[in-house]
Amino acid sequence: MITLASQGFQLPLKHPFTISRGTVKVQDTFVVQLHEDGCFGYGEATANDFYGATVSRMADATERLRPLLTGASADSLDELLAESARLIGDDSFALCAVDMALHDLWARRREVPLLAAWGLDANAGPLSNYTIGIDAIDVMVRKLAEVAEWPIFKIKLGTADDLAIIRELRRHTDKPFRVDANCGWTARQAIEFSELLADLEVEFIEQPLPPDDPGMAEVRRQSALPVFADESCCVEADVERCAESFHGINIKLVKCGGLAPARRMIARARQLGLQVMCGCMTESTVGISALAQIVPQLDHVDMDGAALLSADIARGVRVEAGRRHYSPATGTGVELLGGPLPDGAVAGVGSGLA
Repeated sequence: MITLASQGFQLPLKHPFTISRGTVKVQDTFVVQLHEDGCFGYGEATANDFYGATVSRMADATERLRPLLTGASADSLDELLAESARLIGDDSFALCAVDMALHDLWARRREVPLLAAWGLDANAGPLSNYTIGIDAIDVMVRKLAEVAEWPIFKIKLGTADDLAIIRELRRHTDKPFRVDANCGWTARQAIEFSELLADLEVEFIEQPLPPDDPGMAEVRRQSALPVFADESCCVEADVERCAESFHGINIKLVKCGGLAPARRMIARARQLGLQVMCGCMTESTVGISALAQIVPQLDHVDMDGAALLSADIARGVRVEAGRRHYSPATGTGVELLGGPLPDGAVAGVGSGLA
């Protein structure tokens, strides 16, 4: 028998985080806890206006699973994942939180770290970048200096001063850059900027155009830098389409529905010759610890979400200066700092937010 509990939290950021679509100072997030025979599994999905994900909507979606879980065991992982996907439907954010929690619980019951259960090496995989959000250029320079020990920097762009931003930041470090326009450019800009950015030692460009912009195929052909899909690659069916317009994909667990679909997307991308990256939202250590389990399968990773916070809600996998430090605990290694949630707790509007 699996008991379900959920709670919303508010995650305060060290700095206001701005991308081309807006600014966040405090991030709402949703945590699922599954409990079976003294073992706890945890999953997380952040609220996101762009994708219509709210704490209350995710709580409502996960409540549909309570009858299913009551008579089930996490040992039947594949069956539970399939049935959870059917019952939750198209709410990939809620499904992600449940998927993470089920995987965590399954591995804990086997008394092994999740990635070890998959035969993966914790020492393999890329270093993480650190993301510098859009701000006044002098502020972005100060943010860069605060985290100078990180090995790679992702720079958020989509402003009238994009090239000036990169030129100024380049004066302060010789470490690799990658840029993310979050759909903020035209095809002409993307092609023209790519040559200039290549000269500034940028590794690749992430999502320069809005999803389904017909100019993306031409950008892929003419870009001086590899281009990676983000908003254009949300779910498994998108991987095939991205092969014609991008050199690689950035998988977000919340957008695809969790670890199980992400692993299938990685396998398909490899078949299509695409590079593979995974990214995060501004998540707590709950979500970052789940993401860490698949990093050995990736070419690039952006898993700085918890590092952007001024206060966390959990311990587990730590990411310091781009390096992962795995917990000795089983599963994904997550422990809530406030202790387990009360069995049966339900997050909702105006409640459960701490």
